[in-house]
Amino acid sequence: MTSTVTEKSTSFTKRDRITARHLINGEWLGEADTERLNPARPAELAALSPSGTAADTDAAVSAAAAAQPGWATLPAPARGAILMAAGDLLLERQASIAEDLVREEGKTLAEAKGEVKRASDVLRFFGSLGWAATGEVLPSGLPDTTITTRREPLGVVGLITPWNFPIAIPAWKAAPALISGNTVVIKPAELTPLSATHLARALQDAGLPAGVFNVVHGKGRVVGDALARDPRIAGLSFTGSTAVGLGLQEILNARRARVQLEMGGKNGVLVLDDADPRKAAKVVAAGAFGLTGQACTATSRVYVTPGIRSAFLEALTQEAAAYTPGDGLAPGTSMGAVVSGQQFGQNQAAVRTAVERGATLLHGGYDGGTDAGFLFPAAVLTGLPFDDAAVTDEIFGPVVAVLEVPDYEAVLAAINDSRYGLTAGICTDSLALATDFAARAQAGVIKVNRPTAGLDLNVPFGGVKDSSTNTFREQGKSALDFFTWGKTVYTGV
Repeated sequence: MTSTVTEKSTSFTKRDRITARHLINGEWLGEADTERLNPARPAELAALSPSGTAADTDAAVSAAAAAQPGWATLPAPARGAILMAAGDLLLERQASIAEDLVREEGKTLAEAKGEVKRASDVLRFFGSLGWAATGEVLPSGLPDTTITTRREPLGVVGLITPWNFPIAIPAWKAAPALISGNTVVIKPAELTPLSATHLARALQDAGLPAGVFNVVHGKGRVVGDALARDPRIAGLSFTGSTAVGLGLQEILNARRARVQLEMGGKNGVLVLDDADPRKAAKVVAAGAFGLTGQACTATSRVYVTPGIRSAFLEALTQEAAAYTPGDGLAPGTSMGAVVSGQQFGQNQAAVRTAVERGATLLHGGYDGGTDAGFLFPAAVLTGLPFDDAAVTDEIFGPVVAVLEVPDYEAVLAAINDSRYGLTAGICTDSLALATDFAARAQAGVIKVNRPTAGLDLNVPFGGVKDSSTNTFREQGKSALDFFTWGKTVYTGV
């Protein structure tokens, strides 16, 4: 919405602190005319940001294109030193950045601090790769010939990032792009402009040259579309909904530009009779209700075999009761607010309509207004058919459906019967079944006796089916592959 708050001299400092602007060629630009309200306190202004245009996007891409040759010729260890310094700055500023993140996104303070720490670690991890080898020396079948390989940057890359991890995801996309010698134009989510601003400030303060990292705020259909269609954007990395991602893929494919998509998930967990019901309930609850269920890797459907069903449901209901929604800055809050009124309404509708179709609601509800914030209780549903919308469609909230299946083979088939394939889990004491599940489950990430949500930064991440382009993986050293292309050099003597 457009800002209608009257500016007062006594409030200028606070408003200035929560104002995000475009960063184009090292300059902070744009009239901050869009309000973001605190989802836990809907009357409180959390952030202000500008509404970017196609012209703003063009200016940012132009700046990135001009800066890219110089940035690419800077030695990789020097590029890495800047990333590592920026990571240190994020850690120094962790407390204030985390509080801003809570106010604009809604998660708990502990979760926000953990996310800022993750962004810092990501920058330092990729910064350290400035000293790593990027090519090989290979033998040749020709006499007096040496073959070497090298990786070259794509050039200018675009990043479109979501609101649920508003500083971690921009960091884990930007860091491999920058260490590889690319320059960046990023469009952060409209709901979380401050978190991307904190990342940009850290990079700028660490000595990143002007034009190397540019930020344009605004609507996806304006800024995101302009990025995708700009012929100077050699690659675009996107995290968000499947519908939007597939639309971007069509645009990028039409001009043969590189595209990386990480999209939706409907992640399933198997709970077998040999599992400990309480341990399994803790694993499922952490995956389903942590981060308010607002993660593409969140657990949203659970398949339980008959022998453990009753004990597991009792334990899971008790776990759900421990996730009490509240203001993420309030002491003792175990689950933060839902990010927006729109998402709050989607959560309500998903649970309400499931109950209307005959589901049993063991915990949670779907009533509530906005005066006290978008606080949605953890919901546990049972009694649903496998093809119910609550079982097949992504909800993106703290809602989990528990279904009974007769045996392991039926469970595995149910897990794989989904348009998504991001993460999948199993709770069992059987090494043989865990190994078989890891081999046969159709998902990019497999968790054994661990929550589906939660990832290490040094390992590849990505999905299959409608969860991903299933080409280039994010995170770890594999992330460099998307942002570079290979060259083979034959040298005769």
